Amino acid sequence: MRGCGTGSDMEVYEQLARIGKAVSSPPRVQLLHLLCHGPRTVQVLADEADLSVANASGHLHVLREARLVESEKDGLYVTYRIADESVGRFLMALRTVAESRLLELDGIARAITEATAGIEAMSAGELARRLEAEELLVIDLRPAEEFAAGHIPGAVSMPAPELQERIRELPEGATIVAYCRGPYCATAAQAVRLLRDRGFNVVRLEDSVPDWQALGMPVVAGANEDS
Repeated sequence: MRGCGTGSDMEVYEQLARIGKAVSSPPRVQLLHLLCHGPRTVQVLADEADLSVANASGHLHVLREARLVESEKDGLYVTYRIADESVGRFLMALRTVAESRLLELDGIARAITEATAGIEAMSAGELARRLEAEELLVIDLRPAEEFAAGHIPGAVSMPAPELQERIRELPEGATIVAYCRGPYCATAAQAVRLLRDRGFNVVRLEDSVPDWQALGMPVVAGANEDS
């Protein structure tokens, strides 16, 4: 009789290691994170991740070989998306382990907290509870394409670059909950500071749409109803 960890067991570990290898590169983790917020072409991914198209294509090939992403060609363009929701859950689990083991992430989190000192923060679970009990205005600071791919029900698309010009659309006296791509998103920190400085009662949602989904909460696809 073979001992544990030999023969076919090692074949299992080899397959598991394929996933580990696929996410062993920071750019590939970043690309996965972006794709968790909606499908994108190679060109768009390269721009957002500050990579050359050739470099982005190489990283995406590795992710596709590990079956973490899927691609579809339309003419000259190739669009990528995550293979399914389990990929998003895996990425969140990876983040959770890193947060519990790596002190360096604490420093990044503290910088975000200091940048938004005096501004309330809440989790996705707390937002779900408060939406049942009170009226909140939820704004999505991500690009319009990400909003259309999936957003928290009732949220209004207000991409961060447009916030300065559209701030007059926000009703005075409303409690505003702003979210972007998660706890380490500097865009959200900048936006909530702007809103606070303009006198709004603003709350920063620490979590992302994938975090919201992981709680079993629904997401809605499509643009703003009034757009």
